Amino acid sequence: MMNGYSRPARIFVQVAVVVGALTMLVFGVWMRIDPAGFAIFARFPNYVHFLHDAGVFQIGIGLMMLSALVWHDVLSIVLVGFFVTNTLHAVNHAADLDLGGSPDNWWQLGLVSLLALAGLVVHRRQLSRRSRAHV
Repeated sequence: MMNGYSRPARIFVQVAVVVGALTMLVFGVWMRIDPAGFAIFARFPNYVHFLHDAGVFQIGIGLMMLSALVWHDVLSIVLVGFFVTNTLHAVNHAADLDLGGSPDNWWQLGLVSLLALAGLVVHRRQLSRRSRAHV
């Protein structure tokens, strides 16, 4: 992925990615598990469902950033990131039914997550098949 980078440049980029990812993960998890506490910290209205959703989207970004350091296939990273984020988003809609929204949102989002997961499985199998054919 970083072929041709000098060692200091590679380390700098990796540190930047890890720090950015951890920042996204910490704040994302905080928004998801303690929206009221995050709202106070950020001086933001305590819109619980909005903070839950914002939290899972930040978690997804953080996971994609970390995945990029070890997995060099962009399509796999995107599909994994989308699957995790959208699945957590579906969980939010199921858990936050008492806050409003359509009672169908959680399972509709879940169906899209299953489609993304199936796409990931097919993609990874094709990559594996292709790499075995080149050996």
